[in-house]
Amino acid sequence: MNFFSSISSSRKNTDPDNISGKNMPRHVAIIMDGNGRWAVKRNLPRNAGHRAGVESLREVIAACIDFKIKYLTVYSLSSENWNRPETEIKFLLNLFLVTLRNELKLLDSHGVKLRLIGDRSKIPPEVLKAYEDAERKTSKNKVLNFNIALNYGSRQEIMDAVQNICRDVENGKLKDSDLGIEMFSDYLYTWGIPDPDLLIRTSGEFRISNFLLWQISYTELYFTKVLWPDFKRKYFIKALKEYQKRNRRFGKV
Repeated sequence: MNFFSSISSSRKNTDPDNISGKNMPRHVAIIMDGNGRWAVKRNLPRNAGHRAGVESLREVIAACIDFKIKYLTVYSLSSENWNRPETEIKFLLNLFLVTLRNELKLLDSHGVKLRLIGDRSKIPPEVLKAYEDAERKTSKNKVLNFNIALNYGSRQEIMDAVQNICRDVENGKLKDSDLGIEMFSDYLYTWGIPDPDLLIRTSGEFRISNFLLWQISYTELYFTKVLWPDFKRKYFIKALKEYQKRNRRFGKV
């Protein structure tokens, strides 16, 4: 199935979703969890779950475009995931490459801007080149900012930021008295990206798993038992509706 085959039709069918266009999150982050368990429940290899998860991502991206959500950040591969079996890692990397190469033209035509966030130094060269080429090709798009966290770990991100700040202070590029919260954010992998309004985690787990620890200080959290390959449009809309009920006070009474 085409990665974005439902976008045109789904745009024409937003009313049946029965969701208000008001109070939409500007930025949604997702921990896409449960691919392996989805496959095991069906007596399938774990890789089948990863492949099925691509379809859920397709529907979520289409919904973000429909509802004019400007930023979507997904946790595709953490820095800890390299400890998984080598065959699974190879399959995932190949899946990333094949999906990107097959669908980049369509993503670009729908105004999707891709950005890779994470430690790029350990990403295999072929994979890194494909993503960096995609970043350049889509750099001027403005409909949806699609951020892919690959080889990402938030603790390492914060450590890298601290080290780079120290380096710039030593080199005279920065005064320690100038350092503040906003400036610190500029040293993170997510520089220039607003903090998430809503963080979704699928599969029934209640953990953040080293994802955007600095950025989610005031993010609304939504946990669901639905496994990621089953997390289609209707479940994404359910999460959006729950977000719309929240009263975000940002520390105020």
